[in-house]
Order: sequence, then C-alpha cells, then structure tokens
Amino acid sequence: MMSSSRLVSRLIIFVIISTAFFTVGSIRLFADERLSFDDASSDFMEAPAYQNGPECSVLAKNRLLLACDPSAVHVAMTLDPAYLRGTVSAVHSILKHTSCPQNIFFHFIASGSNHGLLAKTLSSVFPSLSFKVYTFDETIVKNLISSSIRQALDSPLNYARSYLSEIISSCVQRVIYLDSDVIVVDDIQKLWKISLSGSRTIGAPEYCHANFTKYFSDRFWSDRKLSRVFDSKTPCYFNTGVMVIDLERWREGDYTRKIEDWMKIQREERIYELGSLPPFLLVFSGEIEAIDHQWNQHGLGGDNVVSSCRSLHPGPVSLLHWSGKGKPWVRLDDGKPCPVDYLWAPYDLHKSQRQYLQYNQELEIL
Repeated sequence: MMSSSRLVSRLIIFVIISTAFFTVGSIRLFADERLSFDDASSDFMEAPAYQNGPECSVLAKNRLLLACDPSAVHVAMTLDPAYLRGTVSAVHSILKHTSCPQNIFFHFIASGSNHGLLAKTLSSVFPSLSFKVYTFDETIVKNLISSSIRQALDSPLNYARSYLSEIISSCVQRVIYLDSDVIVVDDIQKLWKISLSGSRTIGAPEYCHANFTKYFSDRFWSDRKLSRVFDSKTPCYFNTGVMVIDLERWREGDYTRKIEDWMKIQREERIYELGSLPPFLLVFSGEIEAIDHQWNQHGLGGDNVVSSCRSLHPGPVSLLHWSGKGKPWVRLDDGKPCPVDYLWAPYDLHKSQRQYLQYNQELEIL
C-alpha cells in the first residue's frame, strides 16, 4: 500500500526524468512500432520471475491442481486484444507487489477467435504464470446488448463479468474480478482475505455520495414497477471493475439470469446508458460488502466522453484504475500523457516503453 503523497512524489520525479523521452522522434517511433495482433507475442519483454517469500504456503505446483485450490488467490480478467497491453501491466503489478506470486491463479476470458494467440502471448511474457484462458461465447449476450454512451462499453466481452460463474471452472468458489486498465500497488492477498459477511455475494468499494439517480433514466424512476427494486434498500454506486465475488453464492442466487432479465427490459424500455454497469447496480446495489476506497482509485481515464486528466484522491492507495475514455498506454504513445499515467508506465512491458522500466529503478529509492 502506498500513500497518495508518496505516489505524488514518485510522479514528480518520474515526469522530470522522462521528459526527454517525449520528443517528436519518440512519438513517431511509437506510431511506427504498433504491430498487428498477430505479432503480439514479440511486442512484449519477458517479465521478471517473481518467487514466493518464505512465509508463503506451499501450494500445488501442478497448474491444473492450482486452478481449483481454494488456498490460492484466484483473479479473473478479460483478455481483449485492444486492452492486452493493459492486462499485461495489471498482471505485472500484481506479481510485483504480492508476497506470494506463485500462489496466484489467473482466469482469463477471451473471445474464441483470439484464444490461442492471447494464451501464447501470456506464456511468452510470463513463462511461470499459472493461468487458464477460457473461451467466452459472445452469441449468448449479443442479442441482449443495447447501445450505450461509449462504443467500447458495447463489446460483448465487457459483459463477460456477468457470466463468470458459468465460464470459470465450477470448482472455483471465489474470485477477484479486475478490469484490464488497473495496476495494483499493494499485496492482492489483502483484498482476497476480505470477508463477505452474511449472504453478501459481492464486495467492492461503494460511493454513497454519488448521485445514484443519474445512472438510470427518468422513465425508470417514474415507473414504479421498475424503480421499486430499490425499495427497502439504500442503493449506492459501485464500480464493477474491481470486485470480490463469491461464485457459490452467485450460482445459488442465479444472478446471471437476474442480470439478463434487466438487460431484456433495457432493450424495450431504455432505462440506462452505461453498458454492463447498471444491471449490476439493479441486482446488487445496497447489498454489497463495502470495501475500502483505497482498492479502487477509479476515474483516472476521465469520464466516458472526454479523456480528461484526473488527480489522485487523498489517502492510502492500493489500486489505481483508469476507468473512463482515456487509457494510459494510448496517451503515453501519443505523447500526451496525464500526470497519473506515469504511475502506470513502470509496469508496462511493451518493448516501446523499455526506458520506463529503467527509470523505475530510480523511483524505488523513494
């Protein structure tokens, strides 16, 4: 865990020592070196081999056995070619900051057409990583998706988080779901160990100061048949990019079907504009386990329309999240980074960013 003041100190030094990197020539080099996804396995450097500390439990070395081991930390992420660089950086940050990297199992969800190439890339970048790539059948959700405020939110893979209980092996009882535009700067085991009290199915940071009514249309709020879903609840906004999920309770509650039911209503009634988020709010808001805000410093990518720069919130930071339109790898490559994007850069293993990894050694002394 880092304090926001320490992150800001690192940020200032990082901006100073990397200014020369953003010359006109550098920007032109980035544009020329963007290769097709067919070449992705050669686009990245191999990550360091992170080893367990002496305090770590000894778990199965067989990856197939570890995939079902309840003592392992299970992390689920989607694997989208457009966000592959973000996914690689997120995995790198998790391994770097956890005390027991060999006790983490990653469950990646990809569309069928890219399954093999994505798995090859991950194996090349992280040779000792324990993971499995699952194929998501996009046809099960395509006819349920309605257009939203931003085209990226309409990707079928964006809805895979609603189907984790069906995609991931049934032996997995609990999982941490993470978006691809995050970095973790704390030991993920701390997030894993958070208990979900009572019958809570999801744990996530919630934001009760946010104007909850804006996530749904006036039509929704004026129709009592719909809005009464929040009767007897105190609904608060939560971001679905960082969630601890009890998959057993999810399966018992048949929550995938409940989310689908709201998506069907959306197709007919147009009750929201924000993709896969509102159905989660309709089903779970007011009934989640509230996790400390340090585990999702979200909004660093601006809002859903403008890639604006945001600053860190005060207080401790465990996870940084570039939710919104702006993504750090895009802004860095374009030579127009926001200050917080320099906090993402040291975890970037793309070969065009190798200088940042050298600069990161200087930052570690702070």
